[in-house]
Amino acid sequence: MTETPSLQPVIQARGLCHAYGRGTMRRQVLQSIGFSVASGEIVLLTGPSGCGKTTLLTLIGALRSVQQGELEVLGVPLQSADRERRRRVRRRIGMIFQGHNLLRCLTAEQNVQMGADLLPTLAYGERRAVARQWLRAVGLGDHLRQFPHDLSGGQKQRVAIARALAARPRLLLADEPTAALDGRTGREVVELLRRLARDQGCGVLMVTHDPRILDVADRLVTMEDGRLMPGALRQTGR
Repeated sequence: MTETPSLQPVIQARGLCHAYGRGTMRRQVLQSIGFSVASGEIVLLTGPSGCGKTTLLTLIGALRSVQQGELEVLGVPLQSADRERRRRVRRRIGMIFQGHNLLRCLTAEQNVQMGADLLPTLAYGERRAVARQWLRAVGLGDHLRQFPHDLSGGQKQRVAIARALAARPRLLLADEPTAALDGRTGREVVELLRRLARDQGCGVLMVTHDPRILDVADRLVTMEDGRLMPGALRQTGR
């Protein structure tokens, strides 16, 4: 794949491999992955369940150590990176995973403000305003003071999305972000992600099985059995 020279990659992987287990129980889940994502680009990653998509996302998100190959995220090499380097990279990445990962003791507003709290130049009141802004953007402006146990699955997902966006990330990683959302809300969410990519130069890598949102992508990448499929890097023509 040839990168557009004017766009700085936010993800660059070469020969990336990963396995679980040892000895006879060892299972190779990623095999020689090589691809990149540029600033402002939206890439959708598709493929059957269990093919390695989520493992790839967690490696890029600096949640796992790189075992073999090269991986550079936001200009930082992650091969041989210690915990502190991975932590610093994670602070610049927005992550949306299927489990929501909301703190049950915090309101929707407080959960989203955790994302805004990563912006050191903003005062407390400004961070609170950012949280409210993003909750309104995902249609939850009237749910500010509700706790996660008072929200539906789709509402929790929207809170998690707002929290990731509130940090103004340079890279957004999303694992099935529209899975728990109805068609209209899912569409609104991916339009928000597209705006983030365009306006802030944020790279977006999204795992999805949702055919309703394929048109938002600059490229579609297909994975099968831990490998990127030949011819899988497809321009959408958007």
